[in-house]
Amino acid sequence: MPPPDNLDPPPSPRTGRLLGVRAGEMPAVIAAFLFFFCLFASYFMLRPVRETMGIAGGVKNLQWLFTATFVVMLVAIPFYGACCKWLPRRRFVPWVYAFFVANLLGFAFATRAMPDNVWLARVFYVWLSVFNLFVVSVAWSLMADVFRPEQARRLFALIAAGASAGGLAGPVLGGWLVGSIGLTGLMLLSAALLAATLPGTGYLFGWRRRHGAGAIDTTQAMDPSEPVGGGLWAGLMLVARSRYLLGVGLFVILLATASTFLYFEQARLVAEAFPSRQQQTQVFSALDATVQALTILVQVFFSGRVARRYGVSALLTLVPLAVAGGFLLLAMWPTFAVLAGVMILRRVGEYAMLRPGREMLFTVVDPETKYKAKNVIDTAVYRAGDAVSAWVKTAIDALSGHPATVALAGAMLALAWAWLGWWLGRRHEGQLPTTENAAPPATPRTTVSR
Repeated sequence: MPPPDNLDPPPSPRTGRLLGVRAGEMPAVIAAFLFFFCLFASYFMLRPVRETMGIAGGVKNLQWLFTATFVVMLVAIPFYGACCKWLPRRRFVPWVYAFFVANLLGFAFATRAMPDNVWLARVFYVWLSVFNLFVVSVAWSLMADVFRPEQARRLFALIAAGASAGGLAGPVLGGWLVGSIGLTGLMLLSAALLAATLPGTGYLFGWRRRHGAGAIDTTQAMDPSEPVGGGLWAGLMLVARSRYLLGVGLFVILLATASTFLYFEQARLVAEAFPSRQQQTQVFSALDATVQALTILVQVFFSGRVARRYGVSALLTLVPLAVAGGFLLLAMWPTFAVLAGVMILRRVGEYAMLRPGREMLFTVVDPETKYKAKNVIDTAVYRAGDAVSAWVKTAIDALSGHPATVALAGAMLALAWAWLGWWLGRRHEGQLPTTENAAPPATPRTTVSR
């Protein structure tokens, strides 16, 4: 069908100049914002507990938990592929969240029955690490499916602010309520928040048909009532055949490497500076709250403007350059105060700029790539980067015995990460429609495989 005449109406008088929202888009933006708010409040409510459990098992054993997480990711991929193959996207997305709601209910009852079980704590650490990447990956697959590339450039940073608001509310609620309802109560509340995302899925798919990607008749606008199809390992094969997707995968590995190097230093310095579990949980909660509050400000007032004015390349390049500078500072002054500043910089940059920028890369590809290849990159590739960099960090520490060596290695990797972000942004912008009302490329998989 031809594009409707009002497919891209003018900006809303009140919000268009500040937020980049056009008339008719605000309901979808609000629905997506609330979707991410509930999702991230659910996760971040339990994140400080996971970090404390990781330290309880011994900082020197963290690489084993990272490796276990990667192995679980590999086992989960074919099951995820089977769901994509047979279930329509309208049903597949809510079923993924319903599955994890059931998992949380199971952990709540198990924790109540065995509150001090060390192996249950380790399993929960691994599970939450898997849960986090899967639910966030599927959420952004949904957004890349619902919004057109031009809409994504204007709206994704604003939508991501819902994740930051949820990430701020989650630890605040968790710290406030844990004393009265306990860990079991937090898990039940987390499950309820995750279940609250389900109605938003149906609304966003409906809006997609009227005003989003489905309003243009192209191969990218495949009916969500049809399954994605493909084989169980199709996501891995799609990544292996595409230089564009391999570049995204390497970008994610470099992101994971920088994050892991800083994460291990955080665990070491927090364990040295704050001996009790209660103090450690309070420190992690304070860091999370600070990060999310700053991220909201950057997302609402800065990220969208950078994307509209300078494109995706700027979003994917500025943060790695800043992280490289942070690593150099950490090499000179390896203290908790400097580490906390670099961690806040890296995480605010990731949530406010890198995440929206990464998700924009997937608005120019077909549905199978959005849901399968993207999920492989966001889960297995990311956790592979975690696992490998964890062992590399351990080896560097064993050989050098000085934190500055890891920091200098991190700075060099961050510079390579910045160059790759620039290259990916240029490739993405080369595939965008030449006008706002133009249809996306008719053969997106061929385009990204060149």
